[in-house]
Amino acid sequence: MNFEVLTLFPHSLEPIFGASILGRASAKGVISVNCTDIRDYTKDKHRKVDDAPYGGGYGMVMMCQPVVDCIRAVKSRLEGTTRVIYMSPQGSLFNQKKAEELTQYDNLILLCGHYEGIDERIIELEVDEELSVGDYVLTGGELPAAIVVDCVSRLIDGVLPASECYSEESLQNGLLEHAQYTRPRVFEGLEVPEVLINGDHAKQRRWKEEQSRARTESKRPDLIAKLTENKDE
Repeated sequence: MNFEVLTLFPHSLEPIFGASILGRASAKGVISVNCTDIRDYTKDKHRKVDDAPYGGGYGMVMMCQPVVDCIRAVKSRLEGTTRVIYMSPQGSLFNQKKAEELTQYDNLILLCGHYEGIDERIIELEVDEELSVGDYVLTGGELPAAIVVDCVSRLIDGVLPASECYSEESLQNGLLEHAQYTRPRVFEGLEVPEVLINGDHAKQRRWKEEQSRARTESKRPDLIAKLTENKDE
């Protein structure tokens, strides 16, 4: 799968995409992540990409020409299915289900806004979808774009050692994951639950299911309510 991140600050993202699991997946050719500098497409001799908003207001707005030209240039060299996503606090909330939906595309173009945002006509002309990573405002779309790349990449075959690495974890089935333990068996008086050590796999599976449900009810009752609502529907 191919990710194209359009940003004013490409160097800020390269260390993230080149490290750890994402870096290894890129090296193996399982995914590719490219960061494109929007300033490279401005026609202004000073590399200007923003201007004051019509109607007044604080801050600057990213202009149509460099952003639209950047999106179109990137799209022109891609093959397969492509979706253009603008990372915006006004977008629909990004979650695990949306990440799964996005794996169906060959290419994701992730547009990172800055300043007070982008000219609305960019969205009308070139953007397929707006996504938000939460009900808060950041200084730019780079961190949200990195979240989308990381989350979607984990669902691509070959990025993680096995599908169980993501199919049996928090939020994959609408519930939180059960508690996890490793050595030593006792740490500062706290012991690993006996059921995880006795070798009875059926009991361990039931314990994990019960733990998952209990932890979700305790920590995220909103997820339980959503599951109940979906079941009723």
